[in-house]
Order: sequence, then C-alpha cells, then structure tokens
Amino acid sequence: MIFTRRTILRMGAAAGATALLPLRSFAAQTMTLGSATLDTLSDGNLVLPMGFVTDHPGAAEVMARYGITGPQVEPPCNVTLYRDGTNTVLFDVGAGPDFMPTAGKLHEALDALGVSADEITHVVFTHAHPDHLWGVLDEFDEPIFANAQHMMGKAEWDFWIDPETQNTIDEGRKTFAAGALRRMSMLEDRIVTFGDGEEILPGVGARASHGHTPGHMAFEVRQGNSACMVVGDAIGNNHLAFAEPLWASGSDQDAEMGAQTRLGLLNQLADAQMPMIGYHLPEGGIGRVERDGAAFRFATEV
Repeated sequence: MIFTRRTILRMGAAAGATALLPLRSFAAQTMTLGSATLDTLSDGNLVLPMGFVTDHPGAAEVMARYGITGPQVEPPCNVTLYRDGTNTVLFDVGAGPDFMPTAGKLHEALDALGVSADEITHVVFTHAHPDHLWGVLDEFDEPIFANAQHMMGKAEWDFWIDPETQNTIDEGRKTFAAGALRRMSMLEDRIVTFGDGEEILPGVGARASHGHTPGHMAFEVRQGNSACMVVGDAIGNNHLAFAEPLWASGSDQDAEMGAQTRLGLLNQLADAQMPMIGYHLPEGGIGRVERDGAAFRFATEV
C-alpha cells in the first residue's frame, strides 16, 4: 500500500534570516513506495500567456470552471526526488536562474529537505525544455550535480544536441533550442541515453510519451506491487488536459501526437488507478486520474 503525506518546508529568504524576514514556502508531497520514497519539490512556477495552453475557442469556458479567467496561467513546477536507499535520483532539475524569475528555486527546496547536490546519484530528464533542463549548470557552466550520472531518452537527446534544430524549430522555441544545446554540450561526457521500455535504474522503467517534445519520456517507478508514473509534461495541467485531452496544446511541439499520448496515459492511469506525478499539476503534483463521464479529473493525494 502507498501512503502519502503533505508537508510544508520553510526557510528564510536569505542566509541568516530571522523571524522578521519574509519566508519562502516550499509545498512538497512525500509518497512511500515500498521501501523507497518519492518527494516532490517546488522549483517555483511559470507565468505563461493563456494561448500557450491552448487557443481552442471553448477553452475560456473550461478554464472558468477552475477559477482561471485572466490572460495568463501560473503553473507550478514540481521536481521529483526518488530515494531507494542506494540511488538518489532527480527527475528533471528545474529552470535555474536564466529562464523566469518565478522559477529556479530547486536548490532552496533541496536545502530545506536536507539534501545536497553532491548526494544526487542520477539526474533523469523527461525532456529538454528550459524549465526541466536549464537548472543543470552553475554560473561557471559546470554541472551542479557533479557526482550524478545524467540520463535522457535517445530521441530527445538527438533532437536537441543537433545544431540544425535551431534552424528548423519554430520561431517561438529557438531560444529553447539554443539553451538546450549549450547545456547539453557540457554534459556529453557524462550522459547516458536510453529507449522506450528500458529499465534505466532498478525499478525505474522508461515509457515513451512523445509529442510535447520529439522524445519526451515518462517513467514508471515500481517497488514490488506499488508503482507511480512520473509523467513530466505529457499531462501538462489539471484542467484542459483532463477535461478535453484531445484539444491541441500550444505547449506541445507536435500537437496531434501530444493529444494522443495524453489520452493514452489518462486511460492507462485511470484504469490501473496508479498514482502519478505531474510536473505542472497542483498541490505538489501527486494524485490520481479519475474518470468524469467521457472526460477525466485530477484527484490530489492528501
């Protein structure tokens, strides 16, 4: 059986903070999976125009049901930490300081949990978008997780490491491509790539979930009879992705493939009642998929 508990981790906004200084809160969830634990840590949040979610004419009505009526959305960013007693694994590394001022808070969250960068044994990427990859290097362009083996799906790696991608990708993502190439070039001597269906670590299986990016991967983490799916951005929010999974998402590079991937994952997770962790889902991102008529809804774990 899987048990979860929600915690709030707090630390001062600056070193030496006193009770008079503001505190930044990190919402985290912890899931016990057999003898292992999964923690979700906040990297902050993004601020995006509504069109980045979808430009479907029915979107406003659906979003209003979730209390979202303005011109932008502010999705949270949940980095997953997996510890099994041998391996200490980060799934994605957040945005770092160069993407958005509201993101890049992972190291403060790790500090609050008492985990240092040197303790991370593996960094596993779902994909190479800025809010998942750009936190991998320090200000000297050295890998922050110096003792870690870095891992990425081969199709994803091949797409972003190709310099030609900067010339062929759409205009709005050219900075994504340039930023990915710079960071990934610094990781070439420590990267391991893998394919769909491979067990990349004991109890961690890679699951192709392409569409959001050409090689996006989800990961099924299993301990005995207990399992959880880390879905990255294959299910990108708790509103339109569940209520209308086949509507095109502006954040997906291949909108049609992304929609089919999303629907397939939702059906699988609903049928199996397998817990999931979504990078941009609320309350730390841990929850379950429930059917809601012909659609779905996200039920958070508490």
